[in-house]
Amino acid sequence: MRADKADIDALTKMRLEYIKADMGVSIEDEVSMKEKIPLYFERHLDKDIFAFVAKDEGIMVATALLLIIEKPSNPHFINGKVGNVLSVYTLEEYRHQGIATRLIQEVFGFSKKKSLDFIELNATEEGYSLYKKLGFEEYQTLYVPMRYNL
Repeated sequence: MRADKADIDALTKMRLEYIKADMGVSIEDEVSMKEKIPLYFERHLDKDIFAFVAKDEGIMVATALLLIIEKPSNPHFINGKVGNVLSVYTLEEYRHQGIATRLIQEVFGFSKKKSLDFIELNATEEGYSLYKKLGFEEYQTLYVPMRYNL
């Protein structure tokens, strides 16, 4: 199922749980993110970010976010729309039950309807085999990823 604005508090909690599990977080950063993440979802949910979630008795137990990025067309993305999957996270007691697989399959169907050219993600070590099983492939690029921190 897809989350809506009524789910922003739960989405924020799940995003923070994912970040803490993936990279750890200082208390100061957690406090700041608790303030900023809901504001992000208020501005972007169901516009360019779509949240696919699983719930158990009304409690959110798993998430997969799809960020749609529109760029000028080129031979690698003719439609000019690509997806970036992030924050795929399942609460520990719900893992290994196929929930993340079902959420990613929902992302696939939604992405096809939105005419995305491809979906990409950065796989964690824990999620790598799931993504391979679902058909994600590693790829080589002639470009070197670079970043300028502000």
